[in-house]
Amino acid sequence: MNKNKQNIETVSWKVCGMRDQKNIYDVLTLAPDYMGFIIYPPSSRFIEKQDVSFLEEKWPDTVKTKRVGVFVNEDESTILAYAKKYHFDVIQLHGTEPPSLCESLKTKGFEVFKVFGIKDEFNFEALKPYEAYVDYFLFDTKSPQHGGTGETFDWGVLEQYSSTKPFLLSGGLSLENIKNIRKLDHLPCKGIDVNSKFETSPAFKDIEQLKSLAEWVKSINNKK
Repeated sequence: MNKNKQNIETVSWKVCGMRDQKNIYDVLTLAPDYMGFIIYPPSSRFIEKQDVSFLEEKWPDTVKTKRVGVFVNEDESTILAYAKKYHFDVIQLHGTEPPSLCESLKTKGFEVFKVFGIKDEFNFEALKPYEAYVDYFLFDTKSPQHGGTGETFDWGVLEQYSSTKPFLLSGGLSLENIKNIRKLDHLPCKGIDVNSKFETSPAFKDIEQLKSLAEWVKSINNKK
């Protein structure tokens, strides 16, 4: 069992793959910590498959949800251009990006999430070069399409994680399996990242399901 338990005060939650204006504003009423916007043209949730010009305006100061730009093997100049256009607070790197890119983005004031896909096994030694330059690792189910599959990976693999760097958990999370995250309490699991299991169609989230999720997160945080 991992001995490097951290006392995480609260569980954060991120809703990823957003695009529709009304749906975004409905989700914002639930106050997730992070909202993800996918900048990857092959994705069915690529934000520029429809008009998202409203995202070129900043949200009011009363909105505390941070905007996350999700990229896959993109060059830094393109990332920075999108980050400026859509006011991203966080950059999530979902490909094979090097630690140097994470470092550069950190020096420019962004939070950085680095994603690693997991299936039946994983070499956690590969994370060490990134530890100083990311805010969180994000563990998702390994797939050719870089997420959004609705499939979970074997969380037992995470028992090999020995770092104290906090991470977010993704990959097929639903109202049915989310309660099992309590089994990871001995690990530095900071929060969750949900997407396809909370959708009625790609990039459109089920508000009633997310309300239930928000209540669950609140109940967990009240027990911390």
